[in-house]
Amino acid sequence: MTAEKRFEKVVAALEREPDTGMARMFGAGGLSTRGKYFAMLYKGRLVVKLPRGRVDELVSAGEGERFDPGHGRLMKEWISLGEDSSIDWLKLSREAHAFVGGKT
Repeated sequence: MTAEKRFEKVVAALEREPDTGMARMFGAGGLSTRGKYFAMLYKGRLVVKLPRGRVDELVSAGEGERFDPGHGRLMKEWISLGEDSSIDWLKLSREAHAFVGGKT
């Protein structure tokens, strides 16, 4: 399944959550809740905002890499996963939604 199709499923599921909708960030389409971004599809990769420790854990496990929006500065609370990632994108996006929405 393509990254676009995987992300469409994430959007379809999470857009129904209260105070959650589509937004643009870093020039890419993504999701926000209460005005805070938490997930996007950027250059064919899922990018989500998670606690720094969770990002460290996923990077150490080889599941993704820290997100670089293009200016050489890695973001500590954002992880980027490739199209071929075995991680459940919806589950990880729900985790990001809860983190940004203050429900963790």
